[in-house]
Amino acid sequence: MPTKHHLPDLETEPHAEVFPGEEPKTVRLSLDAGEQVPKHSHPDRKIVCYVISGTVELTLGESTHGLDTGDIARFDGDQDISPRAVTDATVLLVLAPRD
Repeated sequence: MPTKHHLPDLETEPHAEVFPGEEPKTVRLSLDAGEQVPKHSHPDRKIVCYVISGTVELTLGESTHGLDTGDIARFDGDQDISPRAVTDATVLLVLAPRD
């Protein structure tokens, strides 16, 4: 039987672990317009970022990428990462161990 959650029901803000303690690490990130996560990295992880709603500016290293509802990005977690919500935004992040 699969483990199932309804993303809007996860109450931890801004980060809610969808399947705590399970791999790949899966997080729902909710940010208000203008809110930003400070630069950080996830060494030894590959990351998939799916924008469920809103608009996000995703800074990866020295470059910034605009992501809108429905956009998906894949990137290496070894670099500095800093998402900023342009509008209220909800993002699903999957952090998989690198082989």
